[in-house]
Amino acid sequence: MDRAKPQSIEETGQQGAASSSENGDSHVDVESRFSASEANHEASSPLPPYSVLTSWEKRGVVLGASCTALLSPLTAQIYLPALTQLSTDLHVTDTQINLTITTYMIFQGVTPMFVGALSDSGGRRPAYLACFILYIAANIGLALAPSYGALLALRCLQSAGSSSTIALCTAVVADVVTSAERGQYIGFTVVPNVLAPSLGPIIGGLLAQYLGWRAIFWFLTIAAGVALVPIVLFFPETCRHIVGNGSVTPPPLYRSVWQSIRLQRRRESAALEKTTTGASSASTPKTFHFKTPNVFGSLFLLFEAVSGLLLWTSSVVFAGFYALSTAMPALLARNYGYSEVQVGLMYLPIAVGSIGAATIAGPLINFNFKRHCIKMGVPFERSQQQDLSGFPLERARLEIGLPLLGLAGASLIGWGWAMHAITHVAVPCVLSFILGIGMVGFNNTTNILLVDFNPGKAGTATAANNLTRCLVGAGMSAAIIPMIDAMGVGPAFTLIGGLYFVSISPLLVLLRYGMRWRAEAAKAT
Repeated sequence: MDRAKPQSIEETGQQGAASSSENGDSHVDVESRFSASEANHEASSPLPPYSVLTSWEKRGVVLGASCTALLSPLTAQIYLPALTQLSTDLHVTDTQINLTITTYMIFQGVTPMFVGALSDSGGRRPAYLACFILYIAANIGLALAPSYGALLALRCLQSAGSSSTIALCTAVVADVVTSAERGQYIGFTVVPNVLAPSLGPIIGGLLAQYLGWRAIFWFLTIAAGVALVPIVLFFPETCRHIVGNGSVTPPPLYRSVWQSIRLQRRRESAALEKTTTGASSASTPKTFHFKTPNVFGSLFLLFEAVSGLLLWTSSVVFAGFYALSTAMPALLARNYGYSEVQVGLMYLPIAVGSIGAATIAGPLINFNFKRHCIKMGVPFERSQQQDLSGFPLERARLEIGLPLLGLAGASLIGWGWAMHAITHVAVPCVLSFILGIGMVGFNNTTNILLVDFNPGKAGTATAANNLTRCLVGAGMSAAIIPMIDAMGVGPAFTLIGGLYFVSISPLLVLLRYGMRWRAEAAKAT
């Protein structure tokens, strides 16, 4: 039987364009065209699936990785309500205590560059285990810290242990999910960045008020220990350099307990089969060769035309969230007389909005990707990673992201003027909810694009994203209160929200020229 020759995106796209021109502008049922295209392609495609994991197994892996990613922002925010207690108990000034926040953010930005690169070459599980062991040890030390010096040093180690979980989470999603279905999964990796700042101050305030500041670190120790157990027992190695699409048996040190048990059972079954039939069905594990990681790869991405433009624009957008979350406690206490717990509750609307973005924006991103596949006549592959070199990735993602960016900018400006006018508290609540949808929805599209632009380097790309966000976020966190004092709340947030709209211009440039730049970069390499 003759096997159909696979077509490139460019070839298939030319056929799709010709078909579109023949049919004119007549309305076409997208779903029926997709179903027919997918069925025809599946009949002729001999390629193995991108991942051997089932849909539920993928959901479980992504959910587990997303839960671990909660630790980094939660650790940063849960600490804040205890600052006054810490300065009193350790007999230091507020400025000295604030230095523990600065050093934490520095390590939060720098550490993922190294861990992300190491995980891309040496595996996700070793990176996870090393991070958790360091994090748990640092938290135990912090709970027992006798002095300010110990607190400062251990906060650096705590940040080093927790900060890489977000980069690892995004890398795991890229390992098991194709570009075609990435929208519905990667949205949940952004939720921890917004959910944790909402829950952290509430949990930290309650623990500090009733049990003291040391209880915060014992709580984090227990939470990390609980999260580590399923990783050790069940979380599989997903790095494609080591296990391919998941069908390759990983080396012993990379196996979960459950994988080791299943492999042992298969070996016993194979040994029994060999004894009775003389044949063996046991598979030989693939030899793993460690690749030297490029630990400075994240820095190089900052200066690439495509990735760099996306990284810096995304960091400006996330700076608006840092401005809001930093200014909110002081503004709510001054304008509404809220307590620490009430202030913490005011973070919930933006958290709910972020969850809404994950459930709404993700399917929209996938649908638009599918729409462009149909427009070009390219089969929409859920189970196989397509060659996207000739596919308009920028248009498929940013057509969803740009309206969400405008929504986020408008709601941020509105939130600033609502606080400026001291309106009913329901107004800033509604606006922060809308901000959560717009900001997180937009960041979903940029995260997906960044991973699409850097196949095989998801950990490195996400670490670069984390670096720019931490740098710009640290600057905005330090600048927002002086800005409000000098300009007023409304003008300050109008300026920041205006940067959102200014950021649309470079993204339009990326949307128009991005595919050409990617092609030129591919030729250069």
